[in-house]
Amino acid sequence: MNPKKFTIITLIATSGLVALIALTATSRASSNGQKEVTFTRDVVPIFYKNCAACHRPDDLAPFSVLTYEDARPWARSIKEKVVSREMPPWHADPRYGDFINDARLSRRDIDTVAAWVDQGAKEGDPRDLPPLPDYAAGWNIGKPDQILSMTREYVIEPDAPDNYVYFTLPVRFSEDKWIQAAEIRPGNKRVVHHAIAHILTPRARARAGEDIDETDGEPDSGSSIFYKSRSLSRVLTFAPVIDDGASAPNGGSAFKRRSGHEDADGFSILLTSFAPGKAPDIYAEGTAKKIPAGSVIVLQIHYSSFRGALEKPERDRTSLGLIFAKEPPRKRVVSLTIPNHYFKIPAGSANHRVSASYTFDQDAELINYMPHMHLRGKDMKYEALYPDDRRETLLWVPRFNFNWQTLYRLREPVAIPKGTKIIVTAHFDNSSKNKYNPDPTRDVRWGDPTYDEMMIGWMDYALPESSK
Repeated sequence: MNPKKFTIITLIATSGLVALIALTATSRASSNGQKEVTFTRDVVPIFYKNCAACHRPDDLAPFSVLTYEDARPWARSIKEKVVSREMPPWHADPRYGDFINDARLSRRDIDTVAAWVDQGAKEGDPRDLPPLPDYAAGWNIGKPDQILSMTREYVIEPDAPDNYVYFTLPVRFSEDKWIQAAEIRPGNKRVVHHAIAHILTPRARARAGEDIDETDGEPDSGSSIFYKSRSLSRVLTFAPVIDDGASAPNGGSAFKRRSGHEDADGFSILLTSFAPGKAPDIYAEGTAKKIPAGSVIVLQIHYSSFRGALEKPERDRTSLGLIFAKEPPRKRVVSLTIPNHYFKIPAGSANHRVSASYTFDQDAELINYMPHMHLRGKDMKYEALYPDDRRETLLWVPRFNFNWQTLYRLREPVAIPKGTKIIVTAHFDNSSKNKYNPDPTRDVRWGDPTYDEMMIGWMDYALPESSK
């Protein structure tokens, strides 16, 4: 063979081999459907949008995702939780309701996070980093128009029992105020289990003498079924037992309610609340909640030392942020609880059913829902039974999580005609198989402490501002 021809053939063959290797590598990348995924370019925008509200310094989550250095040690755990859809937390069945704060990641975002971890969790070019989110000094609603804080710190000792403490905030509103958004910011999330801001109107102050309750109506009978101990309310052990509150005359509640008459009988009005996982209250344009002239705001804070979990005394000074509507609204927001106060969960029962109901006496528009139970709560369903006997599921939370209590904000209001009955149904696991159960050997009734139980279907609805 001619040596020159051999050299040319060899060069062609070598070039072909290089091309084949390159083609194979390209083919592999193509078959995997993956380009190089980096933190700075691909992953951190997902974290900023969906995770950083909690995963940031000094907030609820155990680590921050704001920087590569913070997130990288948690990469495998992040992938595991994202792929299983445990994170971001979202417990509603997607078949029912369309919610503006739906926290579920898209399939594309899940695949991106998984690919980042599978490829070695690379940082990427720091120049690709987007701007850090602006959390307005810790407020999720943006910069408040007014901030109200406790006048002094409250001290929680390491061995202190669960306690509900009331604080009157230092302002009395001289004119009607319309609230577009409200948020409670705990001063110390280590000990603040949850907090509720109540509007105490002049009528409520005259009736209660600054001593408020969580009720939104008048007692259903002359004798209360509750007793108080160190500010904790619990149902008396000999109170009647009604598990199927939806079939009871007052829907399972110990208090009578009338649609749109929050302050008709001199009881406090719910303004906003804080609980792990709950978003602040933000209302659509033209819709707002009213603080009547002469009102004060009282914070009810549930403090818990978790029985020995604290090594030293902890201090708290919780604040409330308010954003006012720029003009009087077309619709006013009313907060409603649909509770069963009379249930009794037998010891050892793994799937105990409890229901409650409420019937609207005027047309309304539902704007959000918030299920509430304690450590034995398994699931909760909201249904509407319309005047024409049509029954519709509004919300179904098949896996309730006490440590992440979501406010489900509807994208569009749900019209509720007068005479519609809202039915709330829950199940409780009081068995030893429930690892969160404080004591599976005892019957459980309604009570403020975490070791007791609650069954409440919270919701907000809107009425025309002119309605009474």
